[in-house]
Amino acid sequence: MRILLFVFTAILLAASTPAQAQVDAISKYFSKYVDDERFTVVYISPKAFQMFDKLDIDLNDDEANAIKEVVKDLRGLRILVAEENTMALYKEASQMINKNEYEVLMTVRNKGEESVDFLIKDTGDIIDELLMIVGGPEDFVLMSFVGQIDINKISQMAKAFEDDEEDEDEDKED
Repeated sequence: MRILLFVFTAILLAASTPAQAQVDAISKYFSKYVDDERFTVVYISPKAFQMFDKLDIDLNDDEANAIKEVVKDLRGLRILVAEENTMALYKEASQMINKNEYEVLMTVRNKGEESVDFLIKDTGDIIDELLMIVGGPEDFVLMSFVGQIDINKISQMAKAFEDDEEDEDEDKED
């Protein structure tokens, strides 16, 4: 009987672990400030992205089709923007990031101006989260895209935009 109770407890603990892992530092940071009047908050839920994918739109445009391909796999977008206490907010957000979970994609620092960090959580060619943190004398921005961001689809989207620009240039020459 004790073995059965132990196995049952172990199964319950294992099942609850993924739910706890979903509450990462960035989610806690958003939760901390989402109701704070000093912040501009943008939140697009997973349901909104699902609805976008289900829209019955006749897309003859390569750019629109490419965007729809990228967006359909997103599960959420969270943005916090503040114009007060910006550098302290930037430092706080930066310190909350688990350096073992995120990899720095790009950092831009301008002495006395803004610091911009792009970080990702990825699995091979799939980005699970794209995080941008901006801190400067006037603005603090934290933006998090969550979902399955396929590098190959991003490349196809960029190509669609390049092809469209080339078509526009040819039209101007005529």
